[in-house]
Amino acid sequence: MEAFFDFLLAMTGSRKIEIIAVMLGLANITLLIRRSIWNYPFGIVMVSLYAWVFFEAKLYSDAGLQIFFFVVQFYGWYYWLKGRGDDGLVVVQRLSKHQALGYSAAAIGGISVLGTTMARFTDASFPYWDASIAVLSVIAQILLARRRLENWLVWIAVDLLAIGLYWAKELQPTAALYFVFLILATVGYFNWRQTYKSAKATA
Repeated sequence: MEAFFDFLLAMTGSRKIEIIAVMLGLANITLLIRRSIWNYPFGIVMVSLYAWVFFEAKLYSDAGLQIFFFVVQFYGWYYWLKGRGDDGLVVVQRLSKHQALGYSAAAIGGISVLGTTMARFTDASFPYWDASIAVLSVIAQILLARRRLENWLVWIAVDLLAIGLYWAKELQPTAALYFVFLILATVGYFNWRQTYKSAKATA
């Protein structure tokens, strides 16, 4: 452990902040999978740090996304407090077909608008790729805050896109984090799906 902290202290400022954000992200998603409301304090600090990391990397869609994440953390915290079962863990729900179509249309429209805006008016790197991650992340975060099972499927898509983009931008620790996120999101999906099925069976 001492060697790890020595390694951390030896890093430059931007890489050090990125590593700290990575560790907070791992704690955050682990608690999400467990449907624990205590994921939110970790998430609030994580997104604050990543706003700076992505701005420095000229990933402006992702940097702006962290501001949204910061706000929605408090919304999700409040919504989860109202949606817990007798065991203190959050209750899982599912999207209707109509809702799923609505979110899909919003994703296509949002990516088109944000990607075009970033391509025309900024020096953003990979504007449409970055916009896809940003828009899908917004949708996934809303679904997560509202305790919908499908949030994990959208996060899986985000993780796949993010791994490639962050590696291309030489944000290797963050790319590695999203690879772990990909695995954990898959675990989260099956965990929540089993919880949902068990609740339906006993209802």
